[in-house]
Amino acid sequence: MKEIVHVHIGQTGVQIASAVWELYCLEHGIMPNGQAVDRPDKDPGSSVIFYPTGGQMVPRAVLVDLEPTPIDEIRTGAYRRLFNSEFMLTGKEDAASNFARGYYTVGNELSGLCLDRIRKVVETCDSLQGFMMFRSFGGGTGSGFMANIVEKMKKDYTKTICEFSVYPSPRVSTVIVEPYNAVLTTHSTIPNVDVSFLFDNEALYDICARLLDVPNPTYTNLNRLLAQVVSSITASLRFEGSLNVDLIEFQTNLVPYPRIHFPLITYAPIMPAAKASHENLTTGHLVTSCFDPSNHMIKVDPRDGKYMACCLLFRGDVSPNDVNEAVARMKSTKSIKFVEYSPTGFKVGLNYMPPSYVPGGDLARVNKALVMLSNTSAITPAWSRLNNKFAMMFKKRAFVHHYVGEGMEESEFTEAQEDLKALEHDYGDAVN
Repeated sequence: MKEIVHVHIGQTGVQIASAVWELYCLEHGIMPNGQAVDRPDKDPGSSVIFYPTGGQMVPRAVLVDLEPTPIDEIRTGAYRRLFNSEFMLTGKEDAASNFARGYYTVGNELSGLCLDRIRKVVETCDSLQGFMMFRSFGGGTGSGFMANIVEKMKKDYTKTICEFSVYPSPRVSTVIVEPYNAVLTTHSTIPNVDVSFLFDNEALYDICARLLDVPNPTYTNLNRLLAQVVSSITASLRFEGSLNVDLIEFQTNLVPYPRIHFPLITYAPIMPAAKASHENLTTGHLVTSCFDPSNHMIKVDPRDGKYMACCLLFRGDVSPNDVNEAVARMKSTKSIKFVEYSPTGFKVGLNYMPPSYVPGGDLARVNKALVMLSNTSAITPAWSRLNNKFAMMFKKRAFVHHYVGEGMEESEFTEAQEDLKALEHDYGDAVN
């Protein structure tokens, strides 16, 4: 089997870990203490993300945070016996929402230990397929520490590195220096990460409120929605299917040029249990709702740009014929524009395993689901938005002394800013 190592960095990454591994355990019949309900040889797919030790299944995951609180919640929570305590790393002091602390000072001290733990998890694998990283752009650990680690991982491993990142929202923000952290981390990680799946909290809040009837969603609501996406992306490695897609295939099909590796995510069906009995779920319905602009997990309008590539990952009771019809219908729609050099445009994955239902979760139990990953130039406005916020603050040199005090130089800000402007132009060039 091709294994995947998950690396969860910072508070965001660790909180997403709780939801993701809860869902993985449900899908593979593993109890919160790590005991498998079935014998592992009956479910060979579980070895992609778990490894068996002494009658227990242990996640192939490393959790790191520079302050102990988020990981302490897992250490005392329902899944405390699931994770290997050696692979849960905490520092003494926080990165304090400061990229420079995560990258240069506080984070740099922990990076050697973290790489050692990642190496130990990799050694449990027979044929490693790649890494999945989880973090946010805005925090200090997520931006700085992740940039530090990925840079070093790229030297040690030649495998695919995918990341799931919480991108700064247009209006909602929990950190004032978020634009600095996001621009600096994007600049540092562009050459080192192969595919970055972006989503923002504001878009997820809207989806929860509009489609799930959860007017005041908590991070748990958002993370459980995200867990379904992560699970669908790895489902083809873990379960049987008629068209399976692995991590390297995402990279091959979704990334036309090395720097343009930021696909958008959409998931369907998103509906609460109360409405499930009245809905008629067809494959066509799933595809249509994935192309609906309001269902994208990042606040952009896909109608403003052109698609360079689009990957449809179905799971559950889906027939190839229905998929072909739905895709053909989408291609004939006027509002969906593809670039000239991508005539086929769609990559399809089919998997037999339907999505699992999380007891007490918001999503209804359904027999089929679809995740759409699309690389589109419509994300350019999101980069421009970030650039403008960065420029406003940097023009006045606001908050810069915090970063310089931790060993950064002002020239690094200008460099990062130019790199992001170049990224905007790269998107323009890729489409025209």
